[in-house]
Amino acid sequence: MYLELLTPQQFDQFHQTVTEANFEQNSQMMSLLEKRGYQVKAIGLFDNKQTIQVAAILFGLPVAGGLRMEIHYGPIYKEKEFLLPFLNQLKLFAKKEGIIELEIKPYDTYQYFDDQGQPLETANDDLVELYQKAGYHYGGLTKGFETSDWHYIKNLNGLTPDTLLKSFSKKGRPLVKKAQTFGIKLRALNREELPLFKEIVDTTSDRRGYVAKSLDYYEYFYDGFGSNCEFMVASLNFQDYLANLQEDQDTLQKKIEKLENDLLTNPNSEKKQNQLRELKSQFDTFTVRKKEAADFIDKYGNQDVLLAGSLFVYTPQESIYLFSGSYTEFNKFYAPALLQEYVMLQSIKRGITRYNLLGFSGDFSGEDGVLRFKQNFNGYIERKPGSFYYYPRPLKYKFIQMIKKVLKR
Repeated sequence: MYLELLTPQQFDQFHQTVTEANFEQNSQMMSLLEKRGYQVKAIGLFDNKQTIQVAAILFGLPVAGGLRMEIHYGPIYKEKEFLLPFLNQLKLFAKKEGIIELEIKPYDTYQYFDDQGQPLETANDDLVELYQKAGYHYGGLTKGFETSDWHYIKNLNGLTPDTLLKSFSKKGRPLVKKAQTFGIKLRALNREELPLFKEIVDTTSDRRGYVAKSLDYYEYFYDGFGSNCEFMVASLNFQDYLANLQEDQDTLQKKIEKLENDLLTNPNSEKKQNQLRELKSQFDTFTVRKKEAADFIDKYGNQDVLLAGSLFVYTPQESIYLFSGSYTEFNKFYAPALLQEYVMLQSIKRGITRYNLLGFSGDFSGEDGVLRFKQNFNGYIERKPGSFYYYPRPLKYKFIQMIKKVLKR
């Protein structure tokens, strides 16, 4: 067996043959990383029949003493038996290329949980042992949103557009149904509109305390992934919203009047009295919502106002919920829920059976609002193992780290 550099075409051909892979391990991501100034290499392990068995994309930048490079959510492979030979060959490659620190963050799952955080099976300690056997230092299990080691997955296998909504949780189904009544419109942004997406995401990143991507990142992504990604936004015209509210309230008024007439002939019907109270409560709610709509019209006039946005990525193995943002002013319209329903419907249409809503903190106490939102869609959880490290020249690496510590860099 031997390790060689791959062309982007060779890498993508192999990528198409594996059942588990992340979008970051493909040629489109190679192009994006190169445009952002990274050194990028695609490598593959060939068997004795000159067939690729394992592949990965490395990227990194020069640092003191050499290169720091990373395999993020890789390598990808069909048979696990070839993973150890790949890791051994990779160490030789790292030395040859002048890499001083190599980080591998596998996409393999360490442990599965239900969406309440209860383990569904034992942890995959064999994976950790395999990397350690190959001579890689294990960074350990992590928590926290920024580690991206906790993924929320929705299994779409067997679902159809007609059965998708029924598969959501008891809270998720009414949430989506209510959002569908507001007249929200969904559409994909074109390249010139990407600043609108950046503004939405920046607002959310400021609120949640993480660093958002630059505009050129989104532009590179748009150019590189093409039809395999969508920058989707949800918008609402408040004049249309008010008209819909008025129409629905008029319909409700007719039902109220009919019940009141029925009660004149049957005043002791407890069932109809309860129905009347419920309908009047709904009528009052519409009145409040009409007042809110009028206030929005005073502020925004007759225009489509953006409520939320999401970047979705589609691969043969899975669809991914990558970035998103929303304006808190419009939280009551539940636009993000409609965007989630949209990407799942698109995934089903494209024949993709797995939807990855990506990260949350790993906190199951009920305090993580990101997890609570994703639980509306009734999925399960995969915990990734974290990162493994290899230092081709450990003494040199330790010396440089010591100097940095002394210089407080």
